[in-house]
This record gives sequence, structure tokens and C-alpha cells, in this order.
Amino acid sequence: MSPLPALGGFDGSVSIFDVEKSSPSWVVPKAHGGLVNAIDGCGGNSVGVGTRELVSGARDGNVAVWDSRTIQPVVTIEPKTQGSDCWTVAFGNNFNAEERSVVAGYDNGDLRLIDLRTMSVRWETNVQNGVCHVSFDRKDIEMNKLSVSCLNSQLCVFDLRTFNENSGYASAKESVGKSTVWGCHYLPQDREVFATTSGNGDIQLFRYSYPMNRSAQDSRGDLVGVAGTLESLTHADYFSQQPIIDFDWHKDKKGLFAFATFDQSVQVAICSGL
Repeated sequence: MSPLPALGGFDGSVSIFDVEKSSPSWVVPKAHGGLVNAIDGCGGNSVGVGTRELVSGARDGNVAVWDSRTIQPVVTIEPKTQGSDCWTVAFGNNFNAEERSVVAGYDNGDLRLIDLRTMSVRWETNVQNGVCHVSFDRKDIEMNKLSVSCLNSQLCVFDLRTFNENSGYASAKESVGKSTVWGCHYLPQDREVFATTSGNGDIQLFRYSYPMNRSAQDSRGDLVGVAGTLESLTHADYFSQQPIIDFDWHKDKKGLFAFATFDQSVQVAICSGL
């Protein structure tokens, strides 16, 4: 993918915007039957792999994967629960020319990991709270960690290296503040450190620490994952009186970040000592 911004519309449209020409370079007017809540891309990573694809999730509950060379979806995945709303999507596991996965989170707490190579649901669970944001610690490596930000202050970090047919993936859970966790964003220079953004306008830093052994044998001799621990690095810093709905770290300048809030403002700040 080129570094052009991808946009989802209130009318269900999906487009790639050409900033220089101030117009869409690719657009699908009726990509979804309602508001597009989230959109993500997987191409153009530093390792030089990745297809020209976007994934979108919308109010109609569908997850659609798009190739920007055509206006027909590569695949459309309907929700597990009829009538549920897909709030967030993300690409990951994109470590070579064949492998890539999509994770989708829904308003009813459903979480689905979709293998695009086999076009199948690889794993699904329910985290009990509406899923506001999902993020792999890195898109361009074999799946490692997945953060899931939810309503009711819930944050889950899943270890994706060991899967068990009965218990799924191991996870560490944390209660962050007293409001919605709108996002979890990994520091590019250190993928064990991440920032959470909340509904009461605060940003907190956490560190994920791996256990001595990331897997163990259960009573039947099958491998199960062992989750790490979450350590809070800072107290809540309040940057706004409105929810912080988007956040991005600078890829080169460690600690520099920008974020957007419900009052339609964008701020830039820096965190030292990382």
C-alpha cells in the first residue's frame, strides 16, 4: 500500500484519498450498508511484504477485505451474532507474501481472528464487553501479541504464540481507570511498551513482561499458553476533558505522539525516559 490515507464514510463508502490531488484515487460508494467504523491496511511494511489490501468493519456487522485495484471485495465476513456491529479491525501476521490475518471486534464483545490465507475463522471468543480497538504489537511479524481495548475499563493482551483447542490463547487483563478504553498503541521502538487512551481524556503507559516460559503442558499433555504480566509505568495523565479516540506514535522520534479527541482537536506531545 502507498502511504495515502484510507477513509470510511457515514454512507458506507470506502476510499483512498490522494492528498496531492485533494480527491479520492479509489472509491467504493456502497462498500457497506451503514457507517464504516474502522479501516486498516497491511502493505508497505518495512520488511517489503504486504498486499495492496484494506480491511473495513461497519455498522452492518460485516468485515470486508478490499484490493485497491478493483471495487469488488476480496472477501466479506458476516458477524457471528446477527445484528452485531463491527467496531474495530486490524491486519496482522503479515510476515511473508502468503500469510496475513485480520482480527475484528464487535459491540457485543465478540472477537474473531480470521486467516485470510485459508479464508477461515482461526479463533473466536467473547471478552464480555464491547470491543473498541484491536492492535497487534507488530503487523509484519508472525503473530505475537494482540491488545483488545473495551468498554468498562477493560484491557486484554493475548499471547498469540501458543494456541490450545480448549482454552484458546492465554491473556493478561487489566482494569484501566474508570471509563472506556478507546485504544492501545504499541511504541514502535519497544513493542513491550504501549499507551492506552480513555474516555475521560487520560493516557497511561504500560509494559508487558513475558513469563519465563511462554507455554506449558496441561493435564492432558497439550501445550497451553502462559500469559505475561502488565505493569503500569505512569499514573493517568489527563490531556483532555473529552475521550481520546485516536493516537499515533512517531516512527522515528521515540516518545513523540499525536492524538485526537471528541472535541475535534488534535494535539502533539512527547513522553521522555522511554
